[in-house]
Amino acid sequence: MKDKDTNLPNAGINTRLSHIGNSPFDYHGFVNPPVVRASTVLFPNARVMETHDQKYTYGTRGTPTTDALCEAMNALEGSAGTIIVPSGLAAVTVPLLAYLSAGDHALIVDSVYGPTRFFCDTMLKRLGVEVDYYDPSVGADIERLIKPNTKLVHTESPGSNTFEVQDIPAISAAAHRHGCVVTMDNTWATPLYFKPLDHGVDVSIHAVTKYPAGHSDILMGTVSANETHWKRLLDAHGQLGLCGAPDDAYQVLRGLRTMGVRLDRHQESALAIAQWLEGREEVARVLHPALPSFPSHELWKRDFKGASGIFSFVLAVDEPQKFKAKAHAFLDALRIFALGYSWGGFESLALHVNLNDRRVTKVPTEGPVIRLQIGLEDVPDLKADIEKGFAAAKEV
Repeated sequence: MKDKDTNLPNAGINTRLSHIGNSPFDYHGFVNPPVVRASTVLFPNARVMETHDQKYTYGTRGTPTTDALCEAMNALEGSAGTIIVPSGLAAVTVPLLAYLSAGDHALIVDSVYGPTRFFCDTMLKRLGVEVDYYDPSVGADIERLIKPNTKLVHTESPGSNTFEVQDIPAISAAAHRHGCVVTMDNTWATPLYFKPLDHGVDVSIHAVTKYPAGHSDILMGTVSANETHWKRLLDAHGQLGLCGAPDDAYQVLRGLRTMGVRLDRHQESALAIAQWLEGREEVARVLHPALPSFPSHELWKRDFKGASGIFSFVLAVDEPQKFKAKAHAFLDALRIFALGYSWGGFESLALHVNLNDRRVTKVPTEGPVIRLQIGLEDVPDLKADIEKGFAAAKEV
């Protein structure tokens, strides 16, 4: 596969997505790699068994199917290696466990994915790791927060639910001056719209549950590291025994083939709806990085190649005591948008965002924050559905 990928250095992304991670003539010409389900792997003799001198040794260490997905992600990320794990959350927690030890200090962006914060506040602290949260707009000033025992800086850009864009190159440069590992949750953009390792990040994290899989039926995460940090990540992966299932890896590989065209549609539809919402009197503001009105739009424009299909807006509500009631009325009136926590699939979703866990970031106060995942439905139908929500909220 790697030879084939290097033969397409100037090819478009959809061409590369159609061909990375598979070698048909390794499997008698079949276009897709077979699903190899395995726990036990046999050895030809005692010497090979003792030395592990063969490609596969046990199912937890990979199969041809899982390796195909890892190779595809390496091609997209430009990474030295990739591990696959059973969920997006595991993709965050494994590198935190890999690079942090008791007595270390970690800096975590305050707009981080909620379950990541919970892991940091519970298990990491129980293991003796000190955690501080920082403002996503800190940029190069993060250097002032770095302590002698700071070992890792975790980024997520755009941030969960409020979509602040971080100055990743500046943060990475400052962190590296102090010997810190820089990790990034890049699920929102995928490697198509942002390549973390090209901007100074050491370890790129993805919930491939979302856009790579694309059909709301797979849980899986990937973690890709540069050469310097790859071995430690791989060792931790083996020690923890957190391996991705080959059937799920096959489904993610299949999703990858169409991710480019799906993302184009998600992006186009989401931006159209975000722009429409900006002109609505029911909306206080729209939190979408690709809008010129968004505070960190210039950073997004500088570093990103596109925007995906998830963003938030603030419902304009004058009375704080009615925030929840109006948000629930809006959501309950929706018929095309479903109510669900995930995103990246073909269906549109909505939820009322809870920002009570923020420590240092200012959160919207003009009304409740509603997050929308814009799926593959027709934009006029989605707008009409949102109209139903506005009408219901008005009646509360």
